[in-house]
Amino acid sequence: MMRHAVDEEVFPGGALIFSTSGKVLFSKVYGYANIFTKQRITHETFFDLASLTKPLATTLAVMSLVQKGELGLEQTLGSIITQLSKTSKSDIRIRDLLRHDSGLPAYQPYFSILSQFPYVKRKSMLRDSLGREALISDNVNKTTYSDIGFMFLEWVVETITGLPLDSYIYKAVYEPMGVTDLFFINLENALPDFCFAATELCQWRRCLIQGVVHDENAFVMGGVAGHAGLFGTAHAVHRVLSYLMQSYITDDRNCLFKSNTVRLFLEHQADSHRALGFDIPSETDSSCGDLFRKDMTVGHLGFTGTSFWMELYRSIIIILLTNRIHPSRHDERIRKFRPLLHNAIMSRIVSLSGA
Repeated sequence: MMRHAVDEEVFPGGALIFSTSGKVLFSKVYGYANIFTKQRITHETFFDLASLTKPLATTLAVMSLVQKGELGLEQTLGSIITQLSKTSKSDIRIRDLLRHDSGLPAYQPYFSILSQFPYVKRKSMLRDSLGREALISDNVNKTTYSDIGFMFLEWVVETITGLPLDSYIYKAVYEPMGVTDLFFINLENALPDFCFAATELCQWRRCLIQGVVHDENAFVMGGVAGHAGLFGTAHAVHRVLSYLMQSYITDDRNCLFKSNTVRLFLEHQADSHRALGFDIPSETDSSCGDLFRKDMTVGHLGFTGTSFWMELYRSIIIILLTNRIHPSRHDERIRKFRPLLHNAIMSRIVSLSGA
């Protein structure tokens, strides 16, 4: 299926891994990292993970702070960030932000204004804009998937730790896990000399994006943001998810996260349509297909063509990383491809395991 999708130009290239109970059953790469240079995808290719940043970086940073007792899910933005104490965002809880029912809008093109100003002024200007952002709903049970909510969570992590998100997540999570191939690309530093999957021929930046974050709002902030900016290989994503799965199953004192912490974040929220920082399958037409046990599954999608799904009941992980927006974001055939792929993989896993 993957080779056929590449041949049909559903996406130029990709990496696919799936496993059960920590054992990798399949790991292959396909196609091109760059269709213009004919650079091929390898197991060492780094993908722009886009919104996988939300669960794999920002949420894990929040999880770390919750476990340490430095942050509570019922804490409000106004109690943490003084600039927000007299705004409409004051009473929004950390829990609300993680499950996208804070009443914040989905998106704003902040980059169009911020790009006109020197880089050193942009963070304070962005946060002034966040403080002025109007709520679109005061109904905390109404879910609106929001990049903006995770911009606030980045602000929370930085306020509590005194460190930028990229520094904190590396020191508190990735380094203790032994994960090196998962990182933000801070545009203030020299670009690393790695193989990156190219993304879009960007009309706004007037160049091909490769090795630099695609998301415009993350880009103008220097490449590090709570909603996007993370890069990684498929194996690095699998290592983090396997670590979480193991922590979910077993309360091992040597694990970074305690089982009860991981369960708190991964289990479906009774009064919400999400888990904490993770997506759950939709009732119909889910990208994970029809064969996952939906009440025990979490995952996430990324705009660039990335995704992962984890079934906690049978310890199944499926990771699909592609550069589907290379060279244009307008081809959305991956929407139909994802569920077909996941159904085929799950059928194979079930036949092998008899589950």
